[in-house]
Amino acid sequence: MNESARRTALVLVTLLVPAALVASWASSAGRRLRAGASSAAASSVAVASVSDDAFCTPQLKAVVRRVAGACGLLQGGGAGRGCQPMEAKKVASLTGGDFNAMFRPLAKRAHIIQFDADKTDLDADALALVDKAWADQRGASFFFVVSRASTDGSEERNEVLSRDRAKAVVAHLTERFHDPDLEKQVGLLWLGDQFAQLGDEFCGWSRSRTAECTGKDINRSAFIAWIDCAI
Repeated sequence: MNESARRTALVLVTLLVPAALVASWASSAGRRLRAGASSAAASSVAVASVSDDAFCTPQLKAVVRRVAGACGLLQGGGAGRGCQPMEAKKVASLTGGDFNAMFRPLAKRAHIIQFDADKTDLDADALALVDKAWADQRGASFFFVVSRASTDGSEERNEVLSRDRAKAVVAHLTERFHDPDLEKQVGLLWLGDQFAQLGDEFCGWSRSRTAECTGKDINRSAFIAWIDCAI
């Protein structure tokens, strides 16, 4: 091989080696990215499964199914949400204490919106907490609003208060977010004052008010949470 040919061969080798190295690095990086994506997906599924198992007891699933069915959520919403007021005894054959106990595993996910006595409007802190709760969907299917009234006043008046507190939450969500899927996701259950009064322990949950909390305060409220139960 003459001198000119040797120089040409040397130039070709000099060019080909870096190209081969770059191709190898790119292939290796692609494998790492694909492996990382698979690992992240598996981790996400695992977390979702653990989350579901943490609070989706058979009793809670039964309540979710009944409320979602009555509100038309399981049929895709239909003409409006179709949510009907329901007596608690038609939702589950439970005492008030047992009903509330089902929601205890949601302590770090649910929020309690508080109202003034004989009022149904949301104050500024309540509006902010509703927005925060709605944004924290985490892939869940149903947003539940379970409202109550304290035992002050007549049973009839407290049922109206409870109903209008639930509706105030939904009205704000509708106006604030204009979400076309909202009608298919929100379920309401208002309990008046005759069933499932909350105990003082719920004063330690995420609330729209930071002032000292009494039994009457905590029951002038709407319990709100995304619930990701496979029903």
